[in-house]
Amino acid sequence: MIRGLGAALLVTVLAAWLAVVEVLWLPLRVLGVPVPVSVVAAVVGNLLLVGLAVRLTGSRPAAVLPAVVWLVIAVAASLRRPEGDLLLVGGGVLGVFSMAFLLGGVVAAAFAVGKVLAAPRDGVRPARTGSGTGGAR
Repeated sequence: MIRGLGAALLVTVLAAWLAVVEVLWLPLRVLGVPVPVSVVAAVVGNLLLVGLAVRLTGSRPAAVLPAVVWLVIAVAASLRRPEGDLLLVGGGVLGVFSMAFLLGGVVAAAFAVGKVLAAPRDGVRPARTGSGTGGAR
């Protein structure tokens, strides 16, 4: 029980840290050319963290934690702060990267969570389907 809670906390903190780093990487440029490192990191990170949460905790509902934390931080970065700061902008090349970052991260997280939740539970066989007229082999 304690091990599972600790693992869930660890993966959730890792997801939060990764989301913040990805948002800060969005304006990254190499020799003046924008580099979409954040988009790739969002997709790969969300795919891996959801699976890691399930493996470490053994709980399928715990798979949702990293995805939700990532989404909350990414959406918070798209809102203007009282000081006027805005991390995810909507115009130009950076706006395209921001939209790709949000879309790619959300789709990857949804896919990973769906894959985990749709997987059969340990020890439970999936229901047999078909007409039943097939021959025994």
